Amino acid sequence: MSLASKLLENVKSDLEQGLLPIQVFNNRELYDLELRRVFAKSWVYIGHETEIPAPGDYALRYIGEDPFIFVRDSQGVVQVLFNSCRHRGSQVCRSEVGNTTHFVCSYHGWTYKNNGQLDGVPARSLGYRELDFSKWGLISAPHVGNYHGLIFANLDPDAVSLDSYLGQYRWYLDIQFLLSDGGMEVIGQPHRWQVDANWKQGAENFVGDSSHTQAVHRSALEVGITDSTTAGAPGTAFGIHVYECDGSAISIRQLGPDKTAFWEYPEEVTRFFGPGRLSPEQFDLAKRALVHDGTIFPNFSFIHVGLTDSLERKPAGYLSLRVWQPRGPDKTEIWSWILAPKEASDAYKRRAYRAGMSTFSPSGSFEQDDVAIWPGIAQSARTVFAEVTGMKLNYQMGLGDMSNVALINDWPGPGIAVPSNAGESGLRTFHRTWCRHMLGESA
Repeated sequence: MSLASKLLENVKSDLEQGLLPIQVFNNRELYDLELRRVFAKSWVYIGHETEIPAPGDYALRYIGEDPFIFVRDSQGVVQVLFNSCRHRGSQVCRSEVGNTTHFVCSYHGWTYKNNGQLDGVPARSLGYRELDFSKWGLISAPHVGNYHGLIFANLDPDAVSLDSYLGQYRWYLDIQFLLSDGGMEVIGQPHRWQVDANWKQGAENFVGDSSHTQAVHRSALEVGITDSTTAGAPGTAFGIHVYECDGSAISIRQLGPDKTAFWEYPEEVTRFFGPGRLSPEQFDLAKRALVHDGTIFPNFSFIHVGLTDSLERKPAGYLSLRVWQPRGPDKTEIWSWILAPKEASDAYKRRAYRAGMSTFSPSGSFEQDDVAIWPGIAQSARTVFAEVTGMKLNYQMGLGDMSNVALINDWPGPGIAVPSNAGESGLRTFHRTWCRHMLGESA
């Protein structure tokens, strides 16, 4: 029996005890299975519709390691097309972003409309007189869905709908995207950089690992970039972890009742906020919010927060979207988008962009802390010693009798809520969802 088979045989029972084999963070066989059982079977985030506002706008994106073209066709329909010519398989689009009516393969010149339809073949009258163009267009992802401007795709022909996949977790997504009539808008291009770590490392971190902030991000706390409340100090006064919400989780830091924070957005922005399509309970969570961060399985995360690019300026609220793009069992390409409410002024959007770039980007004060730690986990996971000893990691914080904090019985939203930052319930939720996919139990 292979190491991957042995790990999967026991990982379900291990997780019930709050344990996880360290090899899940760096094993080639497991990784190859993930590409097929996780990424080829899940709804994967592609991009935001505001990135391709005009007909012909496109950007290159990935599902697992498979290349796709994220494009708004000439009729205004968003398409997710496999970036591979039907003639010899070479990529028909080589520019990261742009605008075009057609994609032309540089190998033999086969030409496709921006909706994927085959439109031209050189020497057709001489060698392809009977070619049925309708059968040889670019192949689309079997399913493409839009939720409040978030575009997801699924490669499984038998996949459930996007709404069903997101399930009750939509309640929390709505809080991030429905505060104003215009919704959220992407500012600039996504930042991209690679780290020597497994893709699950970032995904589990953003799902609610509040306890790491006091250690890893201590320098940011010491210089005053943020305070301990926003950073998730242990305790029950301001932190909430929500887990087992249809396979996803969210971590919330907030002010007390009747207080207003709105992620540190200034009045010039919050004047556009209103209950609108939100329930009173959802709007109250937004009003009191300091930080919301979570992960939608497998590799889409977000953090809604107010931070600053300078101690001389007040914090500015922004929403950062994340994709933990797998590039191997021990390599991840991080994609990071910065968003702000569409109604905000251009001046505020520039300010929000600077705040996001200075905190959660390749040069960001928080980002550099995390990516300095994660590679060491991948290094440990591939060691012979970890394999022969059957090394397991401890995910027991807040599990059972480890904590005396009671659940919030009157929590207004879906999922299970606990009023504490000292827990790893969200991380256990993430890995249980991973385990179900890997064992073929995701349905």
